[in-house]
Amino acid sequence: MLRRQLLFFIWVMLLPAVEVSAAEREGWNLTQGVTDISQKVYDLHMTIFYICVVIGVLVFGVMFWAIIRHRKSKGAKPASFHESTKVEIAWTVVPFLILVGMAIPATRVLLDMEDTTEPDLTVQVTGSQWKWHYRYFDHDVAFFSLLASSPEQIRNERQKRDNYLLEVDQPLVLPVGRKVRFLITSQDVIHSWWVPAFAVKKDANPGFINEAWTNIDKPGIYRGQCAELCGKDHALCRLW
Repeated sequence: MLRRQLLFFIWVMLLPAVEVSAAEREGWNLTQGVTDISQKVYDLHMTIFYICVVIGVLVFGVMFWAIIRHRKSKGAKPASFHESTKVEIAWTVVPFLILVGMAIPATRVLLDMEDTTEPDLTVQVTGSQWKWHYRYFDHDVAFFSLLASSPEQIRNERQKRDNYLLEVDQPLVLPVGRKVRFLITSQDVIHSWWVPAFAVKKDANPGFINEAWTNIDKPGIYRGQCAELCGKDHALCRLW
């Protein structure tokens, strides 16, 4: 009976790691994206996830082993010691070292994400209720991008398109293999420009400019949306 309980516990603890591939197939996990940065973010996410799984297995494994091994029904007697300097040092130093080990790769990825220097193209992104305005620097190109789904489709008065509530009338077009810098702001309330495939998510704050960048590896249609509650039609504030 005890052996079966231990096997069940081990299986439950390892289940998150076992389910990673299935979750990725079903779209529950982070996307690997189509840029070098998005791949680095995905790799960092998976590294931290597996570290957390190992920590969980070890901590709960020791805890349940102690509960079962030293239970009262087996005649175990509680220890009488009150404090242990070695234990105090261990449970302070070990978590500190683990956090430092996770912080080093995370800092490297964060620095890469914030490096907007030497872009090949700069695009100003301005959030507006409930649409986006794009302006290409050094080019006489500027336009508003609105949701392509019509009010009639939303009210079920017309047949819905294949990409209902996902596509816009004038998508932002970006080059492949070029570093593109985004200057993100807003003309009314706080928005958030988010494209999962690029690993780009920046708040668009009125009166401020946030920077982000991307370098797309392969051509395609990559959809996004406003990730900040920006009013009653926030769900219609789409990208691409």
